[in-house]
Amino acid sequence: MLRRILTPLLITLSALAMTLTGVAPASAAPAEQARTAAQTVLYYDSSQAAEYTSAVATAVSVWNSSVTNVRLAPAPAGRRAEIRIIADNGWPRAHLGPVRPGGQVTVWMGRQGTAEGYDAVRIAAHELGHSLGLPDVKPGPCSSLMSGSTGGVSCTNPNPNAAERARVEANYGGGLAGQSVPDGRILVDRG
Repeated sequence: MLRRILTPLLITLSALAMTLTGVAPASAAPAEQARTAAQTVLYYDSSQAAEYTSAVATAVSVWNSSVTNVRLAPAPAGRRAEIRIIADNGWPRAHLGPVRPGGQVTVWMGRQGTAEGYDAVRIAAHELGHSLGLPDVKPGPCSSLMSGSTGGVSCTNPNPNAAERARVEANYGGGLAGQSVPDGRILVDRG
């Protein structure tokens, strides 16, 4: 009898103690698990990005803080990356996605762009935008990440605007909007 009375009381007190100390009760975990399960994780490999490795890492952080339906993560050893990032001597360019888990696109961090004075982080964020399904929007202002080089060499904005974020969220959302097929074209980002 005493056990039947004390057990619910102890459970209630434990939940209260966790709440007061900042530990979420177990019932909060399923909501977080559902959100994480709905998120698409795309792996990238920047091992061939040479001098652009840091710019790529910053651009990945920009995208990860801007959208919730997709997250970019470094490919663990032995795993094929969906997004390969390579430094070369051409113009920055990328396959047009949206890439899906198990698929693969390439981003080329062309040195001609930075040689002409364009910002490496903006280039990386722009090219990753192509991988996530965003086409060029040219001409365009600096506030539009996908305006690319038409933002001018003084433009260092690596952040997608509201419309660009919304399109990526739709590309990786549920239902038919999240099922769009990758385009696959290579978009060269020269003027």
